[in-house]
Amino acid sequence: MNKAETEFPVESGSTFFKGIFIGGLLGAAAALLFAPKPGREMRSDLSDKITLATDKTKEVAGVVTDKTKSIATTVGEKATDLASTVSAKASDILTTVSDSKQQIAATLQETGKKIGDTVSEASSDVASDVKDASSDVAEEAKNSSKEVADDAKDAKEEVKASYKSSY
Repeated sequence: MNKAETEFPVESGSTFFKGIFIGGLLGAAAALLFAPKPGREMRSDLSDKITLATDKTKEVAGVVTDKTKSIATTVGEKATDLASTVSAKASDILTTVSDSKQQIAATLQETGKKIGDTVSEASSDVASDVKDASSDVAEEAKNSSKEVADDAKDAKEEVKASYKSSY
C-alpha cells in the first residue's frame, strides 16, 4: 500500500462503484469525442449516450432511494421494538423493587411488634421479680429488726444484771 492508500482508505464499496461509474462515463465521452464521425452524428450519439446515462443514473438513484427507505423503516421498527423491550424491562424492575420494598416494610413492622411484645413481657417479669424481692427484703428486714430488738433487750438486761451484781 502506498502512502495515499494508508492515509485515505476507501470507506466502503459504494465509493469504488461510484468511481467505476464515473470512469465509464468519462471513457465513453472520450471515445465519442475521438471517434472518426462527422459532428452531427457525434452530437447525436453523444446526446443519446447522455440520455442513456441520465436514465441509468435516475434508475440507480430510484433503487438507492427505495433501499434507503427500506433500511430506514427497518431501523425505525428495530428501534421501536428495542424501546418497548427496554420499557417493559424497566417496568418489571420497578415492580420487583416496589414489591421488595413492601416485603421489607412488612418484615420490619412484624419484627418491631415482636420486639415490643418481648420487651413488654420482660418488663412484666422484671416488675414481678422486683415486687417479690421487695416483699422478701421487707420480711427479712422485719425479722432482722425483731432479732436486733430482742438482742438489744437481752443485752440491756445483761448490762442491768451485771451492773446490779457489781454494786
